[in-house]
Amino acid sequence: MNLLSNLSPGEGATHYRKRVGRGIGSGLGGYSGKGGKGQTQRSGGSIRRGFEGGQTPLHRRLPKFGFSNVAFETRYDIVNLSQLVDLGSTVGPEQLIAKGLVNKRALIKILGTGEVKSALHVKAHKFSEKAKSAIEKAGGKAEVLSV
Repeated sequence: MNLLSNLSPGEGATHYRKRVGRGIGSGLGGYSGKGGKGQTQRSGGSIRRGFEGGQTPLHRRLPKFGFSNVAFETRYDIVNLSQLVDLGSTVGPEQLIAKGLVNKRALIKILGTGEVKSALHVKAHKFSEKAKSAIEKAGGKAEVLSV
């Protein structure tokens, strides 16, 4: 019968603490695993994140403000050829928005991942070369919309 006084941890669950600085034979004598001399060997001698030894740190050398073109960059919602197959013979922004593949105000770019087996008339703002050739090879038409 097991009693609380007889319980012990499982095999391999505990091990002895390594006693550092107790001579060469202990395995961690000498510098006690802290390397050479200096700041990092001392107690409490940790160096804060981003500290570069007195040199002006990177986060202070870089500019905090300046030019950013994010407000004016052109962003495209991406649609693959494999997503166009079950949308009918004519695919435009209206069908893609209704299906939930693109955002209402986004520009559309068609990429060439997938196969086109039937002739599709696809209207989008941009096409990759592979997508355009695949659509035309299947007997369809890739129409570029104005931005």
